[in-house]
Amino acid sequence: MFEKILTFKVEEEYLKRTELLPEPIKLHIPDWFKKLKHTPEFKTIKGCMPFLDTLTTGYLLKTPLDYRIIHNHVKGGERGSFFSTILSERKELNFMNLNSNGQEHPYPQLGKECPYVNKNKDLPFYKILNPWIIKTPPGYSCLFVPPLNNTDDRFSIIPGIVDTDTFPTQINFPFIINGDKYPVLDTVIKMGTPYVQIIPFKRERWKMKIESDTVIENAKENFFLQFKIINNYKEKFWNKKSWK
Repeated sequence: MFEKILTFKVEEEYLKRTELLPEPIKLHIPDWFKKLKHTPEFKTIKGCMPFLDTLTTGYLLKTPLDYRIIHNHVKGGERGSFFSTILSERKELNFMNLNSNGQEHPYPQLGKECPYVNKNKDLPFYKILNPWIIKTPPGYSCLFVPPLNNTDDRFSIIPGIVDTDTFPTQINFPFIINGDKYPVLDTVIKMGTPYVQIIPFKRERWKMKIESDTVIENAKENFFLQFKIINNYKEKFWNKKSWK
């Protein structure tokens, strides 16, 4: 079968940092998932192929630098936040499109009712500048999301879709602080932290359709799926995917 190519382009100097190169996300399945046991007697989520697909579909970006974040702190009677790269690393990786002093979007750009605004404590949304230009074949776009079911609990990017077959430059990622868990946060996001999952897809025209189903027959089928065959979805319906 013909394989589509997702191309990552970057300044040559950055290629020397092999630990920061994009990778198939399947190489970063979390340890807690690997340690799970799934048997006919004791079923766990490890036997759920839809969940496994979220951990193995697409490609992974890692943070290009160390980032210092002081979020929702009070200084001089005013509440604010601070985001910056660490200077020593910025000198080492001295080329375009890496944060020099943090970039931000003011929260009113999202409106008062966006749930991200409350989670981010009504403070600016900072942005991680990504050094990679990402290219897909004609007719293909990319969905960018936090690593599915494996997100850093301190922060996550705001998801987005980009037509990467035509967009000519780097895609940068605004992120949200998890204020639900960390109302006040003083931390360093280490260089190499997984933070973006890339899922390429073909742009196609779709139209939804709604129709009735036979309830009795559907109930019979559900009973068969749930109780008759272990790993039925994997054996009968699931298709193996390839991400290299």
